[in-house]
Amino acid sequence: MTSDQVNSPYRVLARKYRPSTFDELIGHEAMVRTLSNALETGRLAHAFILTGTRGIGKTTTARIIARGLNCTGADGTGGPTISPCGVCPNCVAIAEDRHQDVLEMDAASRTGVDDIRELIDGVRYLPVAARFKIYIIDEVHMLSKNAFNALLKTLEEPPEHVKFIFATTEIRKIPVTVLSRCQRFDLKRVDGDTLAAYFATIAEKEQAEIETDALALIARAAEGSVRDGLSLLDQAIAHGDGKVTALQVRDMLGLADRTRILDLLSLVMEGNIKAALALFRGQYDSGADPVVVIQDLLELTHWLTSLKVTPEAANNIAMAGGEVKRGEEMAANLTMPVLARSWQMLLKGLEEVSHAPMPLAAAEMVLVRLAYVSELPTPGELARQLAEGPKETAAASPAANGGGTAAGPRVGTAMPTARSGGAAMALSPSPAPQPETEPRAHLSLVARNDSLPEAEPVQSEPTVEKAPLQSMEDVVNLLTDRQDIKLKGEVLNFVRPVTFRQGLIEFSPAAGASADLASRLGRRLRDLTGEMWEVRLTADTEGTATVAEKRQSDKAAEIAALESHPVVQNIKSHFPAASIREVRHLGPSLDIMLPDDISGEDEIDDGETFE
Repeated sequence: MTSDQVNSPYRVLARKYRPSTFDELIGHEAMVRTLSNALETGRLAHAFILTGTRGIGKTTTARIIARGLNCTGADGTGGPTISPCGVCPNCVAIAEDRHQDVLEMDAASRTGVDDIRELIDGVRYLPVAARFKIYIIDEVHMLSKNAFNALLKTLEEPPEHVKFIFATTEIRKIPVTVLSRCQRFDLKRVDGDTLAAYFATIAEKEQAEIETDALALIARAAEGSVRDGLSLLDQAIAHGDGKVTALQVRDMLGLADRTRILDLLSLVMEGNIKAALALFRGQYDSGADPVVVIQDLLELTHWLTSLKVTPEAANNIAMAGGEVKRGEEMAANLTMPVLARSWQMLLKGLEEVSHAPMPLAAAEMVLVRLAYVSELPTPGELARQLAEGPKETAAASPAANGGGTAAGPRVGTAMPTARSGGAAMALSPSPAPQPETEPRAHLSLVARNDSLPEAEPVQSEPTVEKAPLQSMEDVVNLLTDRQDIKLKGEVLNFVRPVTFRQGLIEFSPAAGASADLASRLGRRLRDLTGEMWEVRLTADTEGTATVAEKRQSDKAAEIAALESHPVVQNIKSHFPAASIREVRHLGPSLDIMLPDDISGEDEIDDGETFE
């Protein structure tokens, strides 16, 4: 090391190797091509906006553009160029941040409208020494709303000698009125291969020996940011004292060893939680961060999933040869549902570990959950088991029958049966239910004074098995039984049936019907009956009455028929104000004897309800 190197202050790699020409920029070929064509043809915009994540070269690009626009060449006769010479007075002054016509402003510290007014006041003056007066505003999204408004007019119609270059990491915070006045360049993240190759050239210039795997780890940790990667490379060289290994980089970054992460995931997937927790504790004692371990498990799960989808995922620079082969074996043994479930659990667990007061304990709980869930069947297997049903029925053994003997179950033992009003039937020596007879008519005659409470209707006895659907009335009854109130109401009032047969319902909608009523009804019938039902709308044919309309007309016809019954006529002769309000059908067990004659001496006050 020379005496000049000892006496001169050290410059970090991110500043020492900052690109000064477009040729030195990496990963932004599309932007360089656009600017090259614009400079060659003279189609230069008056305002540029550069956006992208941190450390990818926004401010550096802005300075290169400023140098290219103001470069005069080594002989002083050059014009705007994509390759500034770097030796003319303008290039040197801009590179040293001391050019009076290239003004750089940090909007994060100067956000107010007064700062912008000061900038605008200088726009009308011609440049002193350069070809263009250039304003570079970094983190422009930090400007206030009033500051943006003050800038708009000048930005739309600036003098010919003025160029604006904006840089931001939050493009969505820029008003659209500003964006529409700028030529926008989106600087992408630099891929890992390009970063690793670039870091290798820097390491060679710094005379440092760095393993290829170590460079790959640094490039991966940089996440596409050149500046972040150079800072990590600077730290790694200092950490390794000129010779850097992958193990040193893992220790420096707090990364768990990739092989041990594979071991950890393998143990968790096998359900061996004891060994998995022991391995995780060993990683933690070695300095691995629990959050980083969960992140590595997430990345490994994603990689294994990618291996099942595309073999090209094996070309991962962060994986060594043996690790790739082992990962391919793990991907072959794990199903896609298991990997997808593991991804979801690890993603949720990462959030828990990041915010937990004890990250180590939270990470261990994530591993425990993942290990025990690994023994559970996948959703597809569960659906298949439900479809196949139990292997043996409840009556296969005496124990299943509530402890009954071989002759049969004990009397009164509740056994699961077919659905019957939501209750289970009890086995007993009682005789089988008799078939239901024709229901009797139930009269409710009410005088005009409705002061007395109405008697509760008697519900008919529920049947054990339901007959196949034969009409829209059956559909409404089925939806009522399953308590699908909303759909039942729509079918009741808006469906005018045109065609009804097993598996097909065609109807014309009444006014007010929703557009998706047919699709929802078809899906619900398939769910409830287990059969395929096609439900479709038709606008060409007018359907019959809805169930609600049919019920109303049937009720009116039944009341009209009962009005002529002798008993009703006899009652009305004694109570002229009485009327038939409702007709109810009772079950066979309730016999209601209607009197043949009601004399005037019967003690029924006016206003009472006679049933």
